[in-house]
Amino acid sequence: MQFGKFNIDVIDTGNFALDGGAMFGVVPKPMWSKAYNQGDELNRIPLAARPLLIRFDNNVILVDSGNGTKMNEKFQSIYGIDILKSNLAHCLEKFNIKPEEVTHFIYTHLHFDHAGGSTIISNGEAQPLFTNAKHYVQQEQFNWALNPKLKDRASFILNDFMPIKDSGLLEFTDGEGEILKGISVIPVDGHTKAMQMVKLQDGNNTLLYCADLSPTSAHIKPPFVLGYDNYPLTTIDEKLKYFYQASDENWLLCFEHDAFTQAAYIIENNKSFEIKEKVTIT
Repeated sequence: MQFGKFNIDVIDTGNFALDGGAMFGVVPKPMWSKAYNQGDELNRIPLAARPLLIRFDNNVILVDSGNGTKMNEKFQSIYGIDILKSNLAHCLEKFNIKPEEVTHFIYTHLHFDHAGGSTIISNGEAQPLFTNAKHYVQQEQFNWALNPKLKDRASFILNDFMPIKDSGLLEFTDGEGEILKGISVIPVDGHTKAMQMVKLQDGNNTLLYCADLSPTSAHIKPPFVLGYDNYPLTTIDEKLKYFYQASDENWLLCFEHDAFTQAAYIIENNKSFEIKEKVTIT
């Protein structure tokens, strides 16, 4: 899809599954199941792991990497991961891209379902997949990942990101700022400390890659907050701040984990938000 000067795609690295109650917090199941999905016999809902691919000029930029392939069989079973589909190198072949051709890689945050695919096992050790790319993460998020709270400690796996740091490929962002012309990061703190959303802007075209501020289109409603969020009241405030602007300025929101909707334009309705138009990017 051409979006201003950017050629953008979303990459299907396969679905995984998380508990529906955990994904919607205090929202009752009759409400979230109607808004998104009923869930399976274990109450797990299907979720996409959908990195964003951006190409312009000679730049090849990836945002997040899905779950990757390093987990054991027990981990795969718990989260319903098909590692044959979550191999990011194979996924990139569909776009005629080799891992070494990626020039920039942006972590929204370092939870395993966002960072897992950025490293692979080679010669028995975790190694960077994108050996020629600058990798970006907020300094505060990196510090948090090394000393996390009990709430999200299990979501950080050192082999997903420490090989990047040890190889000298990791660069730290500090607050809001531009990575490349028209590609900026916006840190938010409700889900985990200093998760960074990614915004593309070219003229009147603006896309916001929401990461886990709104992992699915159902989460655009402010009270639909993840049980995983460290600071749920902060998440609500952040949704109101950015989604009012997205509605007013007609931003395209990209949903990283929505198994059914890749992206959408939204509209404000009675202090909440609704889908105005669904968009298929790839």
